[in-house]
Amino acid sequence: MASNPSQSCCYQGFKHDGKPLGTITTVDGFEVYTSYPATQSTEYGVLILTDIIGHRLVNAQLVADQFAMHGYFVMMPDLFHGDPVPLNKSGDFNMQRWRTGEYHPEGKAHLPLDVDPVLESCIREMRTKFNCKKIGAVGYCFGGKYVVRHLLPGKFDVGYTAHPSHVEAEELEKINGPLAISAAENDAIFSPEKRQETEAILKALKVPWQINLYSGVKHGFAVRGDPEIPVVRYAMHSTFVQALEWFKEYLSSQHEA
Repeated sequence: MASNPSQSCCYQGFKHDGKPLGTITTVDGFEVYTSYPATQSTEYGVLILTDIIGHRLVNAQLVADQFAMHGYFVMMPDLFHGDPVPLNKSGDFNMQRWRTGEYHPEGKAHLPLDVDPVLESCIREMRTKFNCKKIGAVGYCFGGKYVVRHLLPGKFDVGYTAHPSHVEAEELEKINGPLAISAAENDAIFSPEKRQETEAILKALKVPWQINLYSGVKHGFAVRGDPEIPVVRYAMHSTFVQALEWFKEYLSSQHEA
């Protein structure tokens, strides 16, 4: 495995201030948050795959809007069928029981068999209804696994993930597109050992790749970090710029990935 399973750090963090500019609609029965660039162009799309807090967290919506402000058409789906984990959830909570659907009123799980169809619907919608020429994927924590799983011809053209979880080595070995990763210094999930394993796998592949390590921050910083702490604020800004530069080079420039 190239990153470890989720832990309690995956739903802890800080809610950010701001007013989202996008809208929530539905695709194939599940919610999606969409945000358009000022030009209204959908030529280059970004599909954001969230952490387990989900698409309705204002932090995630503000990140989606930032990508839109830089010229991308953005779609961000509900990966959890209305069953995200509340930010800073208190009380008894078992991550594995949540993943297998024990907390969902209809018993819907949050495993690849359940999540993959959501991504496939979004990809189809972006390529057909919105005529996206190329699609970049952004994955935070939980979503990072699915960036890797679908970084394949006809699916995602370019991938970026911050502090990914649950990524299997076999999934990473199959990618067929540029992949950038933001890592936290203090992260038991994407640990130093897992970073080294990931680097060894990527070195053997014939795709562009990048791993940036940010000091003084922990798992979840890219979306749920405390902006009042200077080192965290810097890392949050820098990792977003990292994603933008990656997409500028491999998604929306004349460079063919």
